[in-house]
Amino acid sequence: MHNQNTVNRQTSLKTRTLVMMAILSTISFILMYIEMPIPGIFPDFLKIDISDIPAILGGMSFSPIVGVGIVVVKNIVHAITATTSGGVGEIANALIGGVYVFVICYIYKKSTDIKGVIAGIVLGTLAMTVVGAIVNYFITLPFYGQLMGLDAIINLGSVINHRITDLFSFVIWMIVPFNILKGTLLSICSVVLFKKMGHIINNKY
Repeated sequence: MHNQNTVNRQTSLKTRTLVMMAILSTISFILMYIEMPIPGIFPDFLKIDISDIPAILGGMSFSPIVGVGIVVVKNIVHAITATTSGGVGEIANALIGGVYVFVICYIYKKSTDIKGVIAGIVLGTLAMTVVGAIVNYFITLPFYGQLMGLDAIINLGSVINHRITDLFSFVIWMIVPFNILKGTLLSICSVVLFKKMGHIINNKY
């Protein structure tokens, strides 16, 4: 009987995890359509969205793998239904967002108070910035460069910042600051939500 009860609890937890993962993935997918450009600072194609926040909350509640899974699922759905890049943009988004969410949630699991959240966010932002620079340099920008011309992309950056003269300087002066800003904004939203919903998260919804 004891073993049966254990099995039932494990099955219930797995079911609840899958259900919440599906719900949060759907919310993340919807939030992908809410984008905010920052004209005058970054080119228009660099837009901030908050679609990783549900993944962070899911990862805090269950596990870092669940958080990453939410990021992956939302990008798979977007790639199937609304991609404009043949899946390249979604792969980049999954890599960058996945690293960010994993680091935040992994550190949170080690320290579940607000200090752990803040430490995870700082390190997560740094990780996202590094991975974002690598992914954009080797994958995303070369791909979009084939579509609209790499020189055209570089020129969009050089109009804003005269230091930008090639792909590398574009990454340094545009992509890196953009990801730092994005990580900071997501961090603020996540901390606010954690303070309001921390008891719910710790009780696994």
